[in-house]
Amino acid sequence: MNFDFDEKQRKEILNTVSQKIEHFYTNTKDYSTTPELNLQEIRNIIESENLVSGTEPNKAIEHIINGLENYSVHTPHPKYFGLFNPRANFAGIIADFITASYNPQLAAWSHAPFAVEVEAHVINQFIEKFGLNPKKSDGVFTTGGAEANLTAVLSALNNKYPDFAKNGMFGLDKKPVIFCSQEAHHSVQKAAKIVGLGYEFVKTIPTTKDLKIDTDLLEKEIKNLNNSTHSPLMVIGTAGTTGTGTIDDLEEISKICKTHNIWFHVDAAYGGGAVLSSNLKHILKGISASDSITFDAHKWMSVPMGTSVFLTSHQEILNKTFRITTEYMPKEANELEIVEPFSHSIQWSRRFIGLKVYSSLLFYGWNGYEKVINHQAKMGEYLRTKLTENNWIIKNSTELPVICFTHQKFESDANFTKTILDNILAKGNSWISVYPIKNVPTFRACITNYNTTETEIDELIEELNKERKAYQD
Repeated sequence: MNFDFDEKQRKEILNTVSQKIEHFYTNTKDYSTTPELNLQEIRNIIESENLVSGTEPNKAIEHIINGLENYSVHTPHPKYFGLFNPRANFAGIIADFITASYNPQLAAWSHAPFAVEVEAHVINQFIEKFGLNPKKSDGVFTTGGAEANLTAVLSALNNKYPDFAKNGMFGLDKKPVIFCSQEAHHSVQKAAKIVGLGYEFVKTIPTTKDLKIDTDLLEKEIKNLNNSTHSPLMVIGTAGTTGTGTIDDLEEISKICKTHNIWFHVDAAYGGGAVLSSNLKHILKGISASDSITFDAHKWMSVPMGTSVFLTSHQEILNKTFRITTEYMPKEANELEIVEPFSHSIQWSRRFIGLKVYSSLLFYGWNGYEKVINHQAKMGEYLRTKLTENNWIIKNSTELPVICFTHQKFESDANFTKTILDNILAKGNSWISVYPIKNVPTFRACITNYNTTETEIDELIEELNKERKAYQD
C-alpha cells in the first residue's frame, strides 16, 4: 500500500480538493444555512462506503465534500447570525494545510524549535495587547476555551495550595469554591468536574438588570462563606457572555478579589477581541489586573477551530501546575534553559495551533484585524438600528455585535419565537437562535462573519418582518 501516492496522483487529488473548496469558499451564500437533520439518511450515506478495502480518492473526496455541504450548519455563511463560529480566513486555512503537511510535534522544543518559538512570540504579543506585564506574565495556546478555563482552575488551585500537584484534593483541609455569574459559560462547571472538585462548588451569582454579575451579591457570598469548611478559590468574570455579549464589571471584580486575596480569571473567549480595536478596548477596562485570561482566536480572529489562548500574570504558575520530567523525552532544551511545552500545559503531543494566528498576522497584520472587528461592530449597530426602526425591541445592552430582541406584543409568548425560528431555519436563508433573558425568550443574532454587510442584515430584517406578519395574521 502506497500511502503517499505518486506525484501525479497527489497533484490530481489536491487539484480536486482545491476546486471544490474554492467553489464553496466563493459561493458560500448560495448554500442553505441549515441542513436537514435526517439521522438515518446520514448514517446510511456513511455506512454505504467501503472502509475495508478503501475506494478511489476522487470518489472519497466527493463523498466527504457532499456530506459536509449537505449536512452542516454553514457557519461561514454571511447570514449565519448564530454562535461565535465565524468564517475562517484564508490565511488560517492555509496554515492548517501546512501544519498537517509538516506535522511538527510541539511537545519538545528541539523537535520543532521554529514552531515553538513562533507560538511563544505570538503569546507575548497577546500579553502586551491585554495589558499584562511582559516580564512577569506567561501563556500558552490551547485547543479551545474549555481547555483554557480548565487551565485557569488548575492554576488557581496550584497557586492557592502549594502541595496540590502532589496531594490533589485529598490534601485540602477546606473545600474550594469557584464564583461566577449565572451567565458564565458552562465550561466552568465542566472544569470543576474534571479537577475533582465537582460542580456543586461552583457558586453562580445572579445578574443585575443589565445582565452583569451582581458584584454586591458576589462580595456578600464571599463574606458569608463558612470559613471553617470552605475557602474561596477564584472569581470568574465574563467578557462577552455567550447569550447576550455582556461584559461584567471587571474593575469591581478585580477590587473584590484583591481585597479577599482570590484568583481573578477573565473568560474573554469572545469579547477579548475588543482589545484589538482602539474603538472598543475600553469595554475591557480592568482585564489587565486579572490573574489569568481565556481568549478564543477562533472567534473574533476568524481562524479555524480550535485556536485558543490562556494568559496569566503569574510567570511560574504554568510550570508549577504542569511540570513533569521523563527519561524518554529529548533533553536538548535543558542547556538553553527553555521550558519544554509538554511540561507547560495540559497537552502532551501538541499540534502547531499558533500558526493559524501567526500566518493571519503575516497576511493581514494587527491593523487588518482592527478594521475587521470595527466593521463587525458597525454591522451590529446597523442591525440594532434596523430592528428598532421595524418595531422590534432590543433586550440586551452591549457594544459587542450580539443583539437579543423580540416584539413587545409577544414578549410572554414562547410560541412566537419558536414558530418564527423554526420557519427561518427551515427556509435555510439565515441562521439565528433563541435565548431567554430574565425568562423572556428572545431572538439572538450575532455578527460573526467579516463578509456580513448591510445587504445581509436587510435581508434578515425582511425575513423577520415577513414571519412576524404571518404569525400575527
